Amino acid sequence: MESSPKNDRLAYITAQEVRNYLDEIRDHHMDVKEVGFTGGEPFMNPEIIDILSDCLEAGFEVLVLSNAMKPLHHKKTELLQLKERFGDKLGLRVSIDHYIQADHEILRGVGSWSPMIEGLSWLAQNGFKLAIAGRTLWHEDEASERAGYADMFDKEGIPVDAYDPMALVLFPEMDEQADVPEITGACWDILGVQPDAMMCATSRMVIKRKEADGPVVVPCTLLPYDKKFEMGSSLVGADKEVKLNHPHCAKFCVLGGGSCSKAD
Repeated sequence: MESSPKNDRLAYITAQEVRNYLDEIRDHHMDVKEVGFTGGEPFMNPEIIDILSDCLEAGFEVLVLSNAMKPLHHKKTELLQLKERFGDKLGLRVSIDHYIQADHEILRGVGSWSPMIEGLSWLAQNGFKLAIAGRTLWHEDEASERAGYADMFDKEGIPVDAYDPMALVLFPEMDEQADVPEITGACWDILGVQPDAMMCATSRMVIKRKEADGPVVVPCTLLPYDKKFEMGSSLVGADKEVKLNHPHCAKFCVLGGGSCSKAD
């Protein structure tokens, strides 16, 4: 979260560090199905292809969250090789902040639309498993937003179902300063959701802070910077309850229904 060219708080995780976690998953017989990668832009990590290959060879489904711009373009040959070996075990979710170029570029910068479309079209033409991530800051109702994306996908020849909430994920906006209600035990019945539906009930995020000796584990992708939520350096040590006491917990997950994985 808070990705931008000015955010320099995190470092690239190395292939060996990822292998250590893969070994831990294997040695402790953890029931892991999917490994996801986000950034910034994962394809800027110089070891990303080795990392993806290791995860796929270990038998996991892999999801990469990308902006489909130049860093991805530079890895086309390697990505085709991975697809040939592992097929739909490798999926990519491309960020498109709005289906209209001008609005997308308000957030991503002037000139960001065309290279994104180029990368997205290349992925589609080569049969990669695709999903899209949009944002809901535009004060549109969901039906209108999905219809707008559907028209854009049709125009650009992108085989993504805009009406499938797992194929087009519309993320709620987040604000750490927002006044959000406290999540209590009564909320689950009122909202019609269950605690075990939250990502942090079954998932963990591994991050590496700049200048740190190594990676640490946190509850989810929304909390990479708050040290109060660190859970140690091992996955086994992170097998504990998570307190939903950060504003993102209420606004994004519980009330917003957001999820960063590709499957419930």
